[in-house]
Amino acid sequence: MTSLRALECLVAVADSGSITQAALLLHSSQPAVSHQIASLERETRTALLRREPRGVKLTPAGRAAVADARRAIEAAASAVRSARAAGQAAGGVLRLVCAQSLTVALLAPVIRQWHRRYPEVAITLRESTAMDEALGFVDSDEADVALLPAPPPGRFTITAVAEEEIVLAAPTSHPLAERPAVRLEDLEGAPLVHFAPDNGLSVWLDQSLARAGVHLETVMRTSVTAAAPQLAAAGLGIAVCPVSAVSDGFPGAVRSFSPRWVRQLVAVTSAEPDPLVARFIGNLRSHGVRVPRGVRTQLAEGGSSAEAPRPSS
Repeated sequence: MTSLRALECLVAVADSGSITQAALLLHSSQPAVSHQIASLERETRTALLRREPRGVKLTPAGRAAVADARRAIEAAASAVRSARAAGQAAGGVLRLVCAQSLTVALLAPVIRQWHRRYPEVAITLRESTAMDEALGFVDSDEADVALLPAPPPGRFTITAVAEEEIVLAAPTSHPLAERPAVRLEDLEGAPLVHFAPDNGLSVWLDQSLARAGVHLETVMRTSVTAAAPQLAAAGLGIAVCPVSAVSDGFPGAVRSFSPRWVRQLVAVTSAEPDPLVARFIGNLRSHGVRVPRGVRTQLAEGGSSAEAPRPSS
């Protein structure tokens, strides 16, 4: 296979018109440049240079080869620049997969910040409602990092990035909305806007309620995490959801649980994060989960200061 050095020698000879001058440009020797050209001619099975008394000229085959040789040299240089930038966390491609409910509250502010600070980093994003699907992207090297609401089992590298509160969403006229905080047992028998089976929160919520011994009546299900609190606010029932699912200007009531209920959000990689991924994870940790001001106000006015055990996912 043709070496990059042989292509560099061909381009240098083409630019200088002399093997001697090409050797000077490349900080090499004349015999070494001649050897590289001869090697290239053996591989192409044709003469690339024509020796003349005043130097050398390219043959038609040589002129055809030089154009591609220049592109190959630039591509190699570009590859080095890209790798160096990625190694310094200043360039490259960052492939993310994220639980659907976390895109706006956790990822969006940091991605916006990176677009300004690191314009040479291309960021791609997949959204998923199923942990197995998200982990599959990481395992198959289709994603560099997955942002998930619970540490998964298996051989992955896990980095905690934030904690997120689980809240009650209800119509403002609901009796529970009159309370500063709500106990899980207060929900017994209430109509629930639940999550569809294809949303990972469905199984998680069923397991959490079962451990608490609380039984609710499912009145409808939705695959879209952010739709559950909105449907509850519209009067269809109550919703138990991550605070990230509650949008700014939410028309219903949001209440903390007593004791306070939180879940851990984690970054999942197939191995120790490289510098680019590590910097992004670090920014996620420093930023945390964005909670709209109106939602924060509601929780602050009536929240419980007690700490809750963290339900497993």
